[in-house]
Amino acid sequence: MILPIVGYGDPVLRKKGDEISKDYPELKEFVANMYETMYNAHGVGLAAPQVGKAVRLFVIDTKPFSEDEDLSKEEQELLGGFTKTFINPVMLKEEGEEWGFNEGCLSIPEVREDVYRHEKITIEYYDEDFNKHTDVYDGLIARVIQHEYDHVEGVLFTDKISSLKKRLIQKKLQNIMDGKTRPDYKMKFAAKRGR
Repeated sequence: MILPIVGYGDPVLRKKGDEISKDYPELKEFVANMYETMYNAHGVGLAAPQVGKAVRLFVIDTKPFSEDEDLSKEEQELLGGFTKTFINPVMLKEEGEEWGFNEGCLSIPEVREDVYRHEKITIEYYDEDFNKHTDVYDGLIARVIQHEYDHVEGVLFTDKISSLKKRLIQKKLQNIMDGKTRPDYKMKFAAKRGR
């Protein structure tokens, strides 16, 4: 089932997510719905707060990045085969050079900005079967994980840009809050809540 994606300005996007247990109601169905929602919106990642649930869960599929012809064959294959569910993630380490990349977010349509993030991460998490993992990632995969991890911490990519850039995109952000943007996927806007 495709879930509506919560737009910028909704308080759930600012909440630090709660940990969940393997008894979380309809967990498998929720994870499946998140993947379906992400694919429908042509995203590479989606966090539970973006569909209105303040819990520590996100899904990733970096396949769209694998079509970048500037990448090596190995990078294309790695990105093309990376699909993963992260439950109760804990970022253990962020290291290496910070590098910029033009990021967007399904909760903030029509806004893209360069964001600087560390090139390598170590993260601990559970998969959808509640097996615990500690993995090291770098490059684009690390970046997508950092972006989604921020969501379960109540942080948005717009928090990581300069105050000047924030002022320049203020009108676009206000339009999202007011429900005046029309992405090609189902959204729930902050201004339309309670109507």
